[in-house]
Amino acid sequence: MTRPACHPGRTASYPPLPHPHPSPASAKREMRWGAAGGVTRAIMGCMTTSQTPIAMTIAGSEATGGAGAQADLKTFQALGVYGCLALTCIVSFDPKNGWAHRLTPVDQQTLQDQLEVNTTVYDLDAVKIGMLGSPDTIATVAEVLTEQKPRRIVLDPVLICKGQEPGAALDTDEALKAKILPLADFVTPNHFESLSLSGLEAIDTVEDLEKAARIIHERSGAAVLAKGGVRLDGDDAVDVFYDGQTTEVLSAPKIGEVQVAGAGCSLAAAVTAELAQGRTPLEAARAAKDFVTRGIEARISSHAPFDSLRQINRLA
Repeated sequence: MTRPACHPGRTASYPPLPHPHPSPASAKREMRWGAAGGVTRAIMGCMTTSQTPIAMTIAGSEATGGAGAQADLKTFQALGVYGCLALTCIVSFDPKNGWAHRLTPVDQQTLQDQLEVNTTVYDLDAVKIGMLGSPDTIATVAEVLTEQKPRRIVLDPVLICKGQEPGAALDTDEALKAKILPLADFVTPNHFESLSLSGLEAIDTVEDLEKAARIIHERSGAAVLAKGGVRLDGDDAVDVFYDGQTTEVLSAPKIGEVQVAGAGCSLAAAVTAELAQGRTPLEAARAAKDFVTRGIEARISSHAPFDSLRQINRLA
């Protein structure tokens, strides 16, 4: 396949793009490279010749770097995936008020602009959805993803942030269930989110978690990795994978009894990175569990009342 080269007067032969079925929208895209005097060259190949998988995270910024978009991008990088970002909000802890969350939403036009450029520049191999934060943001993201139809969508269904009371934003929760959950190919709910999405009154055992995963799959059609983490009794941190056919319990010895900031974000981002590289959902779940376990072992301590997961390079 021959396409114009990225330099004047040259042509270059590249291997076929790694996406055999580009969307109609992507087939029409052009990247304009401007120069003095208004000369432009329409060229797509300059941006997409790499075989490196590309993933986008749609998430909020968490100032300390322990969670949110920062954790997602570090996870992508550690696992060999090129990451881009559409920022939904800016979150910072308030150390003078019990480390409560201070959340500033990104305006909808700015969010839409980010989504537009990322879906125009790249043929995305996977998209991870994290903190959305408001019904308006959910509507914007749902509209773009419905139109663009990315190959793989991983949803970390952030219904509350650590430290918030359950049910703190019911309108946002209901909008996410109605507009985003049906788009997802893979969902990674934590203990509270599994309760909310399944409708169960309690999840106290591995069997309860398995039941929740099955219900969430039946309601969404997505593969599910329901996280028990430190919430369930026992010596192991247990998660349950279910995709409609296979149920697998993933466990690793608990490392303390306190949640680590960024573990949920990094797990979903790791699943996204693995899917972007062509892994099956079950393979992605296993690899993500191992990645997060290693990150908790190497966690970062600080003056905050919680530790943060450290994203360890796959080859380290």
